[in-house]
Order: sequence, then C-alpha cells, then structure tokens
Amino acid sequence: MNNPHLSMNPAPALVEPLLQDDVERREDCALTAQEDQRLRQRSNVWGLGLVLHAWAMVAVCMAVFAAWPNPLTFVVCSALIGGRQLGLSILMHDAAHRVLMRHPAWNDAVGHWLAGGAVGAHMHDYRPYHLTHHRHTQQDKDPDLVLSAPFPISSAGLRRKVWRDLSGQTGIKQRLAQIRAGMGQDGSLWQRLWRLLRQERAFCLTNLCLFLVLWWLDQPMLFVWMWVLPLLTWFQLFSRVRNIAEHAVTSDRHDRLRNTRTTVASMLERALVAPYWVNYHLEHHLYVFIPCWKLPAAHRLLVQRGLAPQMEISPSYAAVLRQATQTHSESPP
Repeated sequence: MNNPHLSMNPAPALVEPLLQDDVERREDCALTAQEDQRLRQRSNVWGLGLVLHAWAMVAVCMAVFAAWPNPLTFVVCSALIGGRQLGLSILMHDAAHRVLMRHPAWNDAVGHWLAGGAVGAHMHDYRPYHLTHHRHTQQDKDPDLVLSAPFPISSAGLRRKVWRDLSGQTGIKQRLAQIRAGMGQDGSLWQRLWRLLRQERAFCLTNLCLFLVLWWLDQPMLFVWMWVLPLLTWFQLFSRVRNIAEHAVTSDRHDRLRNTRTTVASMLERALVAPYWVNYHLEHHLYVFIPCWKLPAAHRLLVQRGLAPQMEISPSYAAVLRQATQTHSESPP
C-alpha cells in the first residue's frame, strides 16, 4: 500500500459511472470501499514493465531464430511472437480504459505508440467503440455482437476460419481494408497517401524503427519472417480464439455473470491466446477500472464469495472451441 508507484486516486473519468452502477446494483458483486481501493490501483511501473516484457519476448524469439534457423524454431518463435503481438493489443486495451498506467499522458502515449500502434491498432478510435461494447454487452447495441452471434458453427466452418487465418488471408484482407479506410475517397492520390500516413503514423513509425534496428543488427529479414508474417497469421488466429472465448456461446446474454466468460488458461495458452490475464474477461467486465494484473485477485474475490457456480467459467480454450463448434441441434436450449 505504501508503494509510491501505485495510485490511490479514484478510477479514471473514462470509467463511466453507468458501468460501475451496473456492478453496484448486484449486491453479490459489489465491492467494499477497501476492496475497491485495493483493486483499482494503477502503476506506472507495472504498465511500462508489461509493455517492455512483450517487446523483450519478441526480441528473444527473434534472437533464437537468428541463432538456430530451422523449421522448428521458425514455427515456435513465430507463434510466440504472434502471442506477444496479441499481448500488445491487450495492453493497448488496458490503456483505452486508462488503467495501463497511473499517469494519464503516459498511459495514452505508451498504449498508443508502444503497444497498439505496433500492431496497427488505433487506441483513440478503439476507446469509444470499446466502451460502447461494455455498456451494451451482448445486447442489440453491442458493436461486438457480430463476433459472437454466429456461434455455434460447424467444425468444418471453424477449420476454414483457421485456415484463412494461418494462410494470411484474414490478415491481408484486414490490412487492405485498413489502407482503403485510411486513404479515403477524396483528393488526389498523393493527398490520399499522405492522409494514410498520418492515420497510420504510429504503425509506420514503430515498424520502421523495428526494421531499422534489425537492419543495424544485420538481420533485416527477421522483420519479415518474425514480425510481419506472425502479424498476418498467428496474431489473426489467436485474436479469433480470444474473441470466441470471451462472449461466444455463453449461457445468458442478459446476465452479467453469464454473458461473458472467464477461461482457465494453461501456461501454453497464456503464451499464445491469453497473454496478460486477458482470460479473466468476466472479471474485467464486472470491474472495468481494474488493471489487467489485478484481474486474478478479482477472480479470487468472486470465488471466495461463492459465486463461481453462477459464473461463466470454462476449464480451457479447447473446451470453449468444442462448445463453439456444436451443431445447432446439439446446442443446449
């Protein structure tokens, strides 16, 4: 409690009272003043440390592949880098909630430039969109409903999606759509290109810096094999699995303990599809003002209150995918 890097301030203003009121109306989920104060603490050290951890893991994987280039290290290292790319987007998500770091300016700068920007995510655009998702989770006004509504699907349908992800089709399609949106329709070609560069400046600058560092280290092709390729393949697959696990095929779209899922993650799953405690998604929806590294404590609190039987909890990501690929005739009523 005496750590000078921890904040004792109220939750950021962006944490809408509506979201907190939704939680407080549930007596079984309401926090005491002491619990609230403990869980909402943010830390500049923790926030920056997690972002640096993601980049350090990327660097280690690149170094391993550069030292021992073979098919095994290619697959393992590129997959682990894809997991850290997802991790950077998760940390950008925390910054969008203004809980990544205690200092607001640092929170936005680190979240935008060092986390989301590197993988092509726009934190400032994402922020209002994502808070709308929190206000209307699994309801008709939820902008993310399109991600969960199609499920369950057939096993063949999921395999086709996985193939599109791992073959790069999904990633290329998304990047082309991002380029078209960034350029717009008005003006000359040069004006549209300039508009695109301004829109994507965080992505361009962070990726340019990474490429120049690798060029200086005489390893420029690592940028292609160990950054661009994972971004177009593994990152897409892991993001899809994460999206499925969070809200697809949940029990009751109108129950805050049942319309969002927490998934128990193994060490391998934490390395790939569940970095930085993103698997505690139910706890995140209940208490949006909690930094990601405090979510396990929130989970323990809910379990200690005896709420686990009422919560949507899956034993693994494999179990979620099995549930998501039931046929409609096999689906529970």
